[in-house]
This record gives sequence, structure tokens and C-alpha cells, in this order.
Amino acid sequence: MSTDQNRRITPVILCGGSGTRLWPLSRKSFPKQFSKLTGEHSLFQSCAERLSGELFAAPLVLTNPDFRFVVTEQLLKVGIDPGPVLIEPEGRNTAPAILAAALYLQRHDPDAIMLVAPSDHVVPDVAGFHEAVREGLRVVADKGHLVTFGITPDRPETGYGYLDLSETPDGSGVAIPLTRFVEKPDASTAQDMLAKGNYLWNAGIFLFAVTDILRAFEAHAPDLIAPVKAAVDAAEADLGFLRLDPEGWSGVEDISIDYAVMEKTDALSVVPFAGGWSDLGSWEAVMRETEPDGQGMVTSGPATAIDCHDSLLRSEDNSLELVGIGLENTLVVAMPDAVLVADMSRAQDVKKAVAALKAKGAKQAESFARDHRPWGHFETLALSDRFQVKRIVVKPGAALSLQSHMHRSEHWIVVEGTARVTIDDTTQLVSENESVYIPLGAVHRMENPGKVPMVLIEVQTGTYLGEDDIIRYEDLYKRGQGAKG
Repeated sequence: MSTDQNRRITPVILCGGSGTRLWPLSRKSFPKQFSKLTGEHSLFQSCAERLSGELFAAPLVLTNPDFRFVVTEQLLKVGIDPGPVLIEPEGRNTAPAILAAALYLQRHDPDAIMLVAPSDHVVPDVAGFHEAVREGLRVVADKGHLVTFGITPDRPETGYGYLDLSETPDGSGVAIPLTRFVEKPDASTAQDMLAKGNYLWNAGIFLFAVTDILRAFEAHAPDLIAPVKAAVDAAEADLGFLRLDPEGWSGVEDISIDYAVMEKTDALSVVPFAGGWSDLGSWEAVMRETEPDGQGMVTSGPATAIDCHDSLLRSEDNSLELVGIGLENTLVVAMPDAVLVADMSRAQDVKKAVAALKAKGAKQAESFARDHRPWGHFETLALSDRFQVKRIVVKPGAALSLQSHMHRSEHWIVVEGTARVTIDDTTQLVSENESVYIPLGAVHRMENPGKVPMVLIEVQTGTYLGEDDIIRYEDLYKRGQGAKG
């Protein structure tokens, strides 16, 4: 096809996943892409910044309902105006997500070029990556090919899939035809592929024109088109988000873009990239990207290493001092509610710990003590059968929903700022060191009318203290019923 190489690219950022290999820092309720793992910004923010500038238009983001406000808030914090945010009713893997984005763009910008990227990768050489994107853009314009980016390996990695190229890259960065995809190899096979030189890591980053990828879906995954199109056609606008229709989406197959399209098409080129890359798929990868010291040590937060070597010590709680003595090849990550200790060689097995915790019903498997909401966050300080104590932080201008509870009463003590509190027909201001009581069944709301965060301590008492004991009557964020709505 003929495509203007100067046309701005639409980044399509995928950030609905809930990875478990970086537990306890990454959990289903707040996964790794929104955390600050290697720098001042979250992985999602760094991805959005990397895909901004003269090459790029505003990003299109796909995420799930729980993270929609996190997405917009984190983008605005780094000065990026959110583009369209598509809400997947539930995860269906990368092929349906990419197809939904392509169908959306076909309607709004049929000549668009899409750069699809996971939100949880690290790419240190941004300028070099942009050069690789320009090479990919040339291939899209000249050949109408789908383009993927292959990472020059620096070790026989068994945790990544590989791309088998038709020839060995010469270092120029020029695109090369793909011979085949290779699944994650064993150590011996990975060593052989590294020695041959024509195998690159599969980064899962793609560039293509909307018309070309839709043609590829029609040829290789036609059964996906009707249900995804139904979900896009019946999507509903919601506070600037676009909710894909749950009924249409329920009929969509769970399948990756590699299996659905990329492994079947002959029109695929690979742009080699040697500028460094990691999907941060394990704590070992995080350690590698954080640049260990002369003893091979990485410490983060209030952590102290004494006679330790080749280990990672990370404390995510300023009040929790983590001390390691005489450790070698050890991984220790401490959170307020969970601690991981493992041999570094078993870093890829952290997901087994999550499965074991889920099997025993431990909430730490998927949830944090701190729970994020569009109005702010809360964390549980104490919990028993009949009472719970929370610390609640409400952002300036934000408000909780107008709600009531069937099984608990609440006592609020403001410790920072001022709260505007509604209880049935009465509204009052509650300042620092003042408190208010909310009887069981009362219709109530808490707001922060000020310009600084408002902090209060909530004491709940009752027969049931679950987050799903909420009946919402009004909500600024148009959430439905249930714990998060």
C-alpha cells in the first residue's frame, strides 16, 4: 500500500493485564504496569512518554474497568492528554484487544498507522527505538507489511519467545523477513540460537496500518471479527471512556495476536533493535535493569545489606527496615502485608506462590492493603470479626458515592483537611480533630471541598464488613453496584 511516511502514528497501549511474577509488588488489584519499579515514573507512564513526540498522535489505551481512572490520572501526571480509552469488559488476550483498536480507528481515522505496545516494558534507548519505528514505518509504507520488533539477545534467555530471521542482522537496523516464531526454548536451545546470530527476542511490539491488520484478521482469524465488531459497535461512552459491549465481548475467543495472525501471515517483517529491552517478567529482570553494585547487590527503600552478594533486597514500606546478612543469590521483597523470600534462580516461580495463596484463600494473593479508587485510596489498619479501622485519603475536589450499608455503621475522624459530610438530609463540614457518626442504613457521602488531600480514620462496626456491602445512589464516576462498581 502507499502510505505517507510522515504521518503521525497512533500508539495503542495495552495495560489491562494482571501479572503475577512480580508478586508481592504486582497484584491483580494494582499490577506492575502502574508501579514505579525502576524509576520515578510507573512503567505505564514511561511507555506513554516513550510513545509521544513528533512521531506520535495521542495514545489509544485499552484497559479493564478497575484501572480506567488510574490510566487517565497517570497520563495527566506526566503531561500527556489521554486519547481514547477503551474498556474491555474482561481480558481476552492481545488479538481481540488489537482488533478492537483497529476497528475503532477504522471508524475515526481509516488511514491510521498503529504502534501496539504492552505497557510494562523497559526500553532505555528511546531515541534508538524511535529510529527502529521509522524503519518500520518505511516497511509499512513501501510493502504494506505488518512489522514486529526483534531484540538483539545478550544472553541465552529461556523466558522469552524468539524470532527466527531469514538472515543474520548486520547491525544496520534494516528490516528482515521473518522465517518463523519460536516458543520459549530450553537452556541448550537458547544457547544454540544465541550462537547462530539470526534469532532475536520477540518483544510483542507491532506496527501496521489499520487497513493491513484488518485484512490480516479477515484472512487468518475471521471468526474474531463479528463478535469484536459487535462489541465496538455497541460500545457506550462513559465519562470520556468507551465501554466495549459486554454481550458482544463475551463471544470473543481468548487468543494472542501471535497465534491468531502473526504466525500465519507471509507479510511480516522484523526490525532488529539492539538498544536494550526488558519485559520485567521476573524479579531477576528487575534486578538486572536496576544496575547492581560491585557486589552484585540491589537495595531499594529502607533496606540494608551486610556481607551480601548477588541479591535483591527491597522494602516497600518506609516503616519496615529490611536487613539481610550473608545472603547470596537471594530475592527478598517486603510489603506491609506480605514478604517474599526466594532463591534468585527460582524468580520465575513466583507465580506458584500466588497460586498457593489463592488456593488457601489469602487475600494477599490478589489484593493490597491499600486499595485505589477514583477518588483516592484507603488502607486497612486493623481488622477483626466485628470491626475494621481504615485510613482514607480523598483527593482535592473528589467525593465518594452517595451510599448506604446494610450491615455496618461507621465513625469518621478527620485528621487532615476538611470533609463535607452528608448524612440523610443533613450536610456539614467536619474539620481536623472532629468526628461524625454514620448509623447503619443511613444514606451518606464524604467529599473533600479543599485544595489539599483530606485524610480521615474510619472505624467500622457490624456483622459484615466486606467492600461489597455498598448500595450506591449517586456517583461522580458513574460506577455501578458492588465493591468497585
